[in-house]
Amino acid sequence: MSTLHALIFDVDGTLADTERDGHRPAFNAAFAEHGLDWHWDEALYGELLAITGGKERIRHYAERHAPEVAARPDIDALVKKLHAAKTAHYVQLVELGGLPLRPGIARLIAEARRTGIRLAIATTTSPENVSALLDASLAPGSADWFEVIGAGDIVPAKKPAPDIYRWVLDRLALPAENCLAIEDSANGLRAARAAGLRCLVTPNDYTAGDDFSGAWRVMADLQDVDLAAIAVPEI
Repeated sequence: MSTLHALIFDVDGTLADTERDGHRPAFNAAFAEHGLDWHWDEALYGELLAITGGKERIRHYAERHAPEVAARPDIDALVKKLHAAKTAHYVQLVELGGLPLRPGIARLIAEARRTGIRLAIATTTSPENVSALLDASLAPGSADWFEVIGAGDIVPAKKPAPDIYRWVLDRLALPAENCLAIEDSANGLRAARAAGLRCLVTPNDYTAGDDFSGAWRVMADLQDVDLAAIAVPEI
């Protein structure tokens, strides 16, 4: 039997429903700002979520839907500019308070802090996005509650590769069996499992149809979860 020492949270779609009403309109604003007539509606964005990482998502879209843009000699610089603009627009949206945490998240984090369970984050989103969301939706400075934050391009291979989880585990100096990953998608689940972690999945509208085979638990939200239940072992 393993003791639970740490919770490792994904961010987008897990801590809050950020994708449809946060990242998607921020991408669209960035495209308009740079003179592109691209528009990602809700259905298209749901398909693009199969590609993890914002810069990777932009490049993927350009290669398949705007090859003339993908062929530009400055495509690498353009992708970076688009992503930076998107991040700025996203942070503005978050600061307006329009992206609340999902049910049960704040309570679970508070219970972990009270009982000495360590907190960490493993995400493909940028560090700026993480801090903005936590400050606006949890409490100012709450990023400091998380002992390790693995975010953005800190590892070369993004989910479903396990690299970000391995990076976080190394810095926590904990074995995988003493931690629990909390995810919302099949890509996140695959990354956690490949790193040896058990994974609690809380799907959202975009990921409800994913295959969650191998998940430790699949729950609609975290309102009724307590740490005693989460601490059940067995990977």
